[in-house]
Amino acid sequence: MSTHIHAITDDVFEKEVIESSIPVLVDFWAAWCGPCKALAPILEDLAPHYAGKVKFVKLDVDHNPSTPPKFGVRGIPTLILFKDGQVKATQVGLLNKADLMAFIDSNI
Repeated sequence: MSTHIHAITDDVFEKEVIESSIPVLVDFWAAWCGPCKALAPILEDLAPHYAGKVKFVKLDVDHNPSTPPKFGVRGIPTLILFKDGQVKATQVGLLNKADLMAFIDSNI
């Protein structure tokens, strides 16, 4: 990961996402997923722009099978924005940078 995007696991999801004092964008992904790989550099590019306003985290669905079903994740990449411990918005599939910014900005 990077200095602005952290990998999380099922074990720390509650603490890192639900209990966060700022909104959290969770990228549900897998190493074998082509669109997930295409989305990664876009997230890396945007994360510094939202530093202190939105926390960016990634959850590998293959290694963390407990969390995705709790939030209806059936396809990847899935981005879920959490605010005040609740799901605020969900986006499934690859987005370009402008659309991803619009998704975040309209939900924080």
